[in-house]
Amino acid sequence: MTDLPARRLLLVHAHPDDESINNGATMAKYAAEGAQVTLVTCTLGELGEVIPPELRHLTGTALGEYRQRELAAAMAELGVEDFRLLGGPGRYRDSGMMGLADNDDPACFWQADVDEAAAHLIEVIREVRPQVLVSYDPGGGYGHPDHIQAHRVAMRAAEQAGDLGIRKVYWNRVPRPVAEAAFARLQDDLPGLPFDKSAAVDDVPGVVDETEVTTAIDGTPYAAVKAAAMRAHATQIDVAEPYFALSNELAQPLFTTEYYQLAQGELALPGETDLFAGIEEAS
Repeated sequence: MTDLPARRLLLVHAHPDDESINNGATMAKYAAEGAQVTLVTCTLGELGEVIPPELRHLTGTALGEYRQRELAAAMAELGVEDFRLLGGPGRYRDSGMMGLADNDDPACFWQADVDEAAAHLIEVIREVRPQVLVSYDPGGGYGHPDHIQAHRVAMRAAEQAGDLGIRKVYWNRVPRPVAEAAFARLQDDLPGLPFDKSAAVDDVPGVVDETEVTTAIDGTPYAAVKAAAMRAHATQIDVAEPYFALSNELAQPLFTTEYYQLAQGELALPGETDLFAGIEEAS
């Protein structure tokens, strides 16, 4: 254990691209500072909607394999060397959006046994001994079944790996006033864009009242790196800094300060600016 870096961060995400959108600046910051940053992605995103016309022939397994390569390219941009697929590549398939027939596929992540999937994650936890774990809130940020399941698996693993050193668990969040201000700037910058600001804010995953947000990571020095990582996920994301769009073609702000809610563990102080706040370096 003495050869492990002093700070060790584990992130659990549903599909390739989720990590760069939600935590790209955070991951780049801690990797640059010498922390061990480990990403576990639960599916290959085989059912993602492809944006570039020249890549729309990619579907199913072929798309998943392509997105795995995109993930590797994104991690190279962020400086993250340790990234894995839960249970190995293809162990759990993309479940599609909530309410679709894809949700019933026995091979999809939504249908996975939570304890079995958590056991795969505990194997990673036992190896890398993270002090901090990051994933989604109980609603998965915006209700996608794979995001909800990733939350369940991450929380179950954290519970069952209680003796393996996890000190703090965070959920991805965005304070509502921050989202509102960002969309107001977007509306000013792109005045001809048809736009419903309140609806757009509500579509941002993890938006909550600012009182629920405990921690903010200023990733401003890593803004370009985060954008480059997002751009590496070319099948899923169209980046035009400081904005981006997914397959729905709706412009969104690219947040370089990333926000979190402490779900388990001890808050070091109000308004944390470090996920490791309160954790001794020697732990």
